[in-house]
Amino acid sequence: MRIIAGSLRSRRLEAPPGLATRPTSDRLRETLFNVLAPRIQGALFLDLYSGSGAVGIEALSRGALRVVFVERAEAALSALRENLARLGLRKGVGVHAGSVSAFLRRGRPESSPRFDLVFLDPPYDAAPEYEASLGLLGGAASSLLASGALVIAEHRRKQSPEDRYGSLQRARLLQQGDAALSFYTEDLDPPSR
Repeated sequence: MRIIAGSLRSRRLEAPPGLATRPTSDRLRETLFNVLAPRIQGALFLDLYSGSGAVGIEALSRGALRVVFVERAEAALSALRENLARLGLRKGVGVHAGSVSAFLRRGRPESSPRFDLVFLDPPYDAAPEYEASLGLLGGAASSLLASGALVIAEHRRKQSPEDRYGSLQRARLLQQGDAALSFYTEDLDPPSR
């Protein structure tokens, strides 16, 4: 894996050993950041299920102001921390070692800024993680989102998440090979049930 563009362009990244972590491909990351290009400069970026940190580090390379990484797997955390150290990334970085649901349920501390961009990439076989994370971001954890925030979920092309999770409404779906990206925005006037 390598960083595609920005200040850290072409620098190599390490992935955790084994098959438990599936890094976002270079091609899919390039597609993602082509879409995010107008929004990335100065953004606050939340990388959920961050694995080796490839997506969040790409965001920093392209001008994100701050990235918070959330990961609980020890091998992935080790690779993430090694990548951050090797690249000299200390400023504008936070690492939360724990589950995504615990992080989201904790909510936003009073003095913390809200995130402009949220990326989540749970293991493809962990379908309940999509439901739980997107449900929290569209509900109880929506205070983490800045006005106009964009939430992006990477998933299998054939197993798409729902179109709506609380106040989050899918605005765009991009498919590439076996993978896909669902883009969600906040619908401040969701339909009543």
